[in-house]
Amino acid sequence: MAATIRDVARASGVHVSTVSRTFSAPHLVNPATRSRVLAAADDLGYRPNRAARALTTGRTFNIGLIVADIANPFFPPLIKAAQAHARGRDYHVFVADTDEDPRVEEELIRTLAKQVDGVLLCSPRLSNRSIERLAEDVPFVVVNRRIKGMPAVLMDVGHGARLALDHLAGLGHRRVALVSGPSGSWTSTEMRAAAAEAPGLDLVLLGPNQPTEEGGLAVAEDVAASGVTAVLAYNDLVALGLIEGLSARGVDVPGQVSVIGFDDILPGRLNRPKLTTVAMPAEAAGRMAVDLLLQSGGEGALVTLDTALIVRESTGRAHT
Repeated sequence: MAATIRDVARASGVHVSTVSRTFSAPHLVNPATRSRVLAAADDLGYRPNRAARALTTGRTFNIGLIVADIANPFFPPLIKAAQAHARGRDYHVFVADTDEDPRVEEELIRTLAKQVDGVLLCSPRLSNRSIERLAEDVPFVVVNRRIKGMPAVLMDVGHGARLALDHLAGLGHRRVALVSGPSGSWTSTEMRAAAAEAPGLDLVLLGPNQPTEEGGLAVAEDVAASGVTAVLAYNDLVALGLIEGLSARGVDVPGQVSVIGFDDILPGRLNRPKLTTVAMPAEAAGRMAVDLLLQSGGEGALVTLDTALIVRESTGRAHT
């Protein structure tokens, strides 16, 4: 016969209610006790009935995680970290990709709303007003977007942009292009705000652009014609496409134009030249977003994670 919750309670020396809490709200159980219960359950082959738990608690023990583009190497580490962290609290994660389309994003939210206990929105493309309206149906935690009154995990884009611009200024660059991302992007807004405060720089704003290598390729002609000696790009994919596009036009990186990206994805480390970038803590953001969604009293909570400049080969001294 299949093991029951009472069998697990007897084997671990705890009350049945403690076993129940271990699976329904593990963060409320002492870690040593939780480990003992989970070990007993594993030995006995016990698996909680999720449907019964949902009826009892009114929760699905599922989380929705919606990303702008799952093909972007920035998102998989965030997804894996969120999944592993949620699994440790006995939640399942449903992952969905909007393909950078706000209409698809809204459809996915409406579809998931009745199947999950909350949704993690990562780099959303919907307007703040639309997200606020949809939040009436399902709890949200937003990653890399600030919406008043809504819990959010932010990566400090402004600080990272300031580090990048200071690095370029220190190399003698004065005319710098800021290649932004999609229209309405919070990251682009933060980058522009940081650039506006940078002293002594002649800034050229180019955008909006698609947040892909193709977007970088498409803007390469404008960069080459602008007379800039350096570029701060919306993300690493745009930066890599830009480097390719400049190379095709006979513009050397970093000999003639320095390029900095955002994210610190693996392809940037393998590129030639290796990409100077602002590292974004994607894994930490995934874990923290799960915590904010599941913790009580998380409404309106705001967590900002540090960013760091990683200097590699795509930046050099300004040419004269």
